[in-house]
Amino acid sequence: MRLTRFTDYSLRVLIYLACEPGRRATIAEIAQAFEVSENHLTKVVHFLAQQGWVATVRGKGGGLALGCDASALVVGEVVRRAEGGATPAECFDDDARHCTIARVCRLHGALREATAAFDAVLDGYTLADLVQQRATISRLLFIDRERPRAAAAKALP
Repeated sequence: MRLTRFTDYSLRVLIYLACEPGRRATIAEIAQAFEVSENHLTKVVHFLAQQGWVATVRGKGGGLALGCDASALVVGEVVRRAEGGATPAECFDDDARHCTIARVCRLHGALREATAAFDAVLDGYTLADLVQQRATISRLLFIDRERPRAAAAKALP
């Protein structure tokens, strides 16, 4: 199963915010950290806020923060909601054309089983599980702003 870019970005935003749960971030800094479009992230953040997974604060000192406990946020739930009920094949869609071989085809059952296994694996992980190496992830995303400053200071003659 291939996840949409929307789902991918949703998970990235949640991971970013979970790395420093007590700090507010901006869409611009998250976009910069992952080298993705701010416009697309705006849509993603709006969706995440609607779900209650991200809290947004407007104005000076505002920004984004995790809106729930990372250990309570199940990755499978995020993926299912972000994907919006995407189906692995046309035969899963009730509104789609009827398949000529539907009565005897085993593909539908195999795909249903595969999708259930995919969901079950993702349901075994929470956002907290994804950020167990919080310090390392933070450094890679430049959340740890002291590191770039220290490197820049060393570069000065």
